[in-house]
Amino acid sequence: MSSPTESPVFARRIVGVETEYGITAVTGDGGRTLSPDEIARYLFRPVVSRHASSNIFTPNGSRLYLDVGSHPEIATAECDSLTQLLNHEQAGDRVVNDLAVQAEAALAADGIDGRVYLFKNNVDSVGNSYGCHENYLVGRRLPLRSLGKQLLPFMITRQLICGAGMVGRAGGGFPAGFLLSQRADQVWEGISSATTRARPIINTRDEPHGDAERFRRMHVIVGDSNMSETTFALKIGSTLLVLEMIEAGVALPDFEMDNPIGHIRDIARDLTGATQLDLKSGGTVTALQVQEATLAAATAWLDERPDEGTPTAELRKVVDLWTRQLEAIRTQDFSQVDREIDWVIKLNLLNRYRERLGEDWTHPKLAQVDLAYHDIRPDRGLFPMLEGRGLVKRWTDDAAIAAAVNTPPQTTRARLRGEFITCAEALGAPVTVDWVNLKVNGPEPRVVELSDPFAAVDERIDGLLAYLEDNAGVYGRV
Repeated sequence: MSSPTESPVFARRIVGVETEYGITAVTGDGGRTLSPDEIARYLFRPVVSRHASSNIFTPNGSRLYLDVGSHPEIATAECDSLTQLLNHEQAGDRVVNDLAVQAEAALAADGIDGRVYLFKNNVDSVGNSYGCHENYLVGRRLPLRSLGKQLLPFMITRQLICGAGMVGRAGGGFPAGFLLSQRADQVWEGISSATTRARPIINTRDEPHGDAERFRRMHVIVGDSNMSETTFALKIGSTLLVLEMIEAGVALPDFEMDNPIGHIRDIARDLTGATQLDLKSGGTVTALQVQEATLAAATAWLDERPDEGTPTAELRKVVDLWTRQLEAIRTQDFSQVDREIDWVIKLNLLNRYRERLGEDWTHPKLAQVDLAYHDIRPDRGLFPMLEGRGLVKRWTDDAAIAAAVNTPPQTTRARLRGEFITCAEALGAPVTVDWVNLKVNGPEPRVVELSDPFAAVDERIDGLLAYLEDNAGVYGRV
């Protein structure tokens, strides 16, 4: 088996996800709603109390912080397989839910009967957007703009298979109605270095968090946050397959588009996938045809790919769901995927409410149902309720997610970071941690740089841990 740094195909690929959560809190009597800043302070009180910061790395190797706009955010540790990433993404939900439980207790102690709501979605009630960003390690030898050019047609049409769905308001020349994706209307460029001013589909900011001569981090901004485990697996798994094919030089159809940003909005409003996309080379292709051609290439690629990283058998499950979802779109019979694809699950819920209400898409109750679908609190959210009743399919299980809450991935450098943090916290040692560097601040500063994200074993970290243990008496906690 070739190492990931020698092989031209990154079948074993580092991948991570950054999830921003929407928060709000309402008093029990339906009175004053706390501001996001107020509830964020309650939410992060135990974090700040313990670490004197609202930006920390946790024992499972992930980063927990308070982002712009008072959004709690978790960036997963480096993962090198699909289910491993899913477990750590779901573990993030549990971490912020635990903070919400503690926040409600703190509110009660202050005489406030407050309920804290946490939403894993991408657009709030007044139209502000927050993200779910995907990070994929790619080889430095392939220019990112060249990679992005080949990837964009897939990314623009990917909402057909993994959008979270939403009730869209009237505006921009479009009537109110159901949208496949929450992020489609929030991006303004195809490929650029911007993140908030003019959100692109693919961000080119060069932050590899590793050896910059060998690695590049591809930062995808366009994806929706997914409640469904199976939809998340399809989103990440399909993208991994496309990246593998591009790096392996597999000939993919030339679907470069004349106006990708204009098309992404049209696709979001067409549940049939029949949106005509203008190609730079001339002619047109439908969104569904782009996905079908990409799926056909991915299906063939499974017989060739190195069986590294995410097991090929696991990716065959991805391709199976991908196939069934495209068939459902083609036939408009969604019964074969109505427990697995977020936007299909949500649309069925909303249509039941519409039939009951006898109203169009402008009824405020529909927006409430839309939002409640994304509430991650186990006792309140619509999707957690469906999951608890066995009405949606799962990809992983509760035991694996629970293990990921405190245990880092064991096959990447996250293992080293997690062990270092766990030891330092047990001893009360002053340390500084980021994605690459692990530093003991005293009694004498010592730092180790981890430039290879694939390296799960490093003798230098063994020495750093020994140094911490040797100075346990200095730190005052044994």
